[in-house]
Amino acid sequence: MTTSDDLFIREDPIFANKELLEINHLPDEGRIVGRDQEIKQLANAVNPAIFGQSPSNVLIYGKTGTGKSLCAKYVSNRLVSTAEEEGINAAFAYVDCAQDTTETQAVQTIATELNTDATEIYIPDKGISTATYYKRLWAILDSEYDVVIVILDEIDKLDDDDILMQLSRAGEAGKITSSKIGVIGISNKIKYKDRMDERVKSSLCEREFVFPPYDASQLNEIMSARGDAFREGVLDNGVIPRAAALAAREHGDARKAIDILRYAGEIAQSEGDTTVHEEYITQARQRAESDRFRELIRGSTPHSRHVLQALTLLSLNNPDEKAFRTTRIYETYEQVCRQVGTDALSLRRVRDLLKELSFLDVVEQARRSGGSAEGSYTEHQLLEEAEVVRDVLQDINDSETDSE
Repeated sequence: MTTSDDLFIREDPIFANKELLEINHLPDEGRIVGRDQEIKQLANAVNPAIFGQSPSNVLIYGKTGTGKSLCAKYVSNRLVSTAEEEGINAAFAYVDCAQDTTETQAVQTIATELNTDATEIYIPDKGISTATYYKRLWAILDSEYDVVIVILDEIDKLDDDDILMQLSRAGEAGKITSSKIGVIGISNKIKYKDRMDERVKSSLCEREFVFPPYDASQLNEIMSARGDAFREGVLDNGVIPRAAALAAREHGDARKAIDILRYAGEIAQSEGDTTVHEEYITQARQRAESDRFRELIRGSTPHSRHVLQALTLLSLNNPDEKAFRTTRIYETYEQVCRQVGTDALSLRRVRDLLKELSFLDVVEQARRSGGSAEGSYTEHQLLEEAEVVRDVLQDINDSETDSE
């Protein structure tokens, strides 16, 4: 019979505080590296809030893992504490728009986060109209706060701009009378503003900041600042510099770099090793990319995966080509459907699926001109290595087959 001593490790030989390497962990002030200028700019934009005045609305752009959300939360936290010292009651609410995609969901989350027992206002999960959620939110703001910051992360995932209009013009429209609102919108898509309603654009985009990818030196510093996630002496000297150089060359994404470091430690654990060696970084990078991609396409429809498989096959079979036209992908997609024994969707529907994959940052689309003879057309390119996509799709297919 297996005893508990045989089954569980009572003392982790690798990690001392693994929480420091979790994606959702908000670092202490001293652990935010490489974003001093961006933090100062953002603090300057919302600075009027510490005196109970209206902060500037801000739109932050930048690729995933460039510290946008981290800095927005940090500055908002500091604002709340500094405002308190000035006798101002401030607060902030954070909305993940990838999860709360509708206006109703977003305003419900904001109202829930800002509500207090003192208001005696009930904010149900569902069952009331969007207008009622707004009325209760306005009542909470006017009764409890002088100023509030609302962070809308992945703002481009919202179904429409309605909540932006409501928040950015609440004071002007007389919805709130004694409270002020500032909005910090965060997007991975630099062209997001182009699709905004002009009225929203004029009120929301008072200040705009772009967060560039981290370089190798910054990534090295970021990971070194979290080195105490590991036990003393566990990391080989070259582990962090190698992970930083690899991440800087490929994407400049701090989140991915930290993932690689965590996975390297887990690989050492699984190998029964008490040292995290440099060679584990390459394995960790492959595992991190695979897990990230699996998360992106989790829950996608079978035909969406068939389309992705078609583009992957084209990429693998034509290594000298990076991008492929829609019609060429469709021909391969039809072959995939025949192989799995299902009817192919129309070309128009496949175009829609490719757009959805582009929205998820799985595929990149680009319009090309073929001149007067061909006209314009769209090309599609995988944003992940074809081998990683192939392996993840195979794993998903195998797991679905095993569950049947």
